Amino acid sequence: MRDASEDFFLLDVREPHEVERASIGGVNIPLGQLAAHLDEIPRDRKIVTLCKMGGRSEKAARALHELGYEDVVNVQGGIDAWSQRIDPGLDAG
Repeated sequence: MRDASEDFFLLDVREPHEVERASIGGVNIPLGQLAAHLDEIPRDRKIVTLCKMGGRSEKAARALHELGYEDVVNVQGGIDAWSQRIDPGLDAG
């Protein structure tokens, strides 16, 4: 999606200390704080959710769908998979 210059909102639902260790950008809103920060998540763009291994971001994607967000996708395998497949230099820990 980045290579194709697609317009999307990257939502990283990991805890701040996890993001400090490895980040590919985006907005960090931990999963447990998602409901309190919905005003920061645009409804008119594709939302891409990300966590360490894909479980929390899948929960976030489902929650956003249930709240009426229409275009939400999850990075399967999370930043761990990203670091293995796309950016091997990234230490996802």
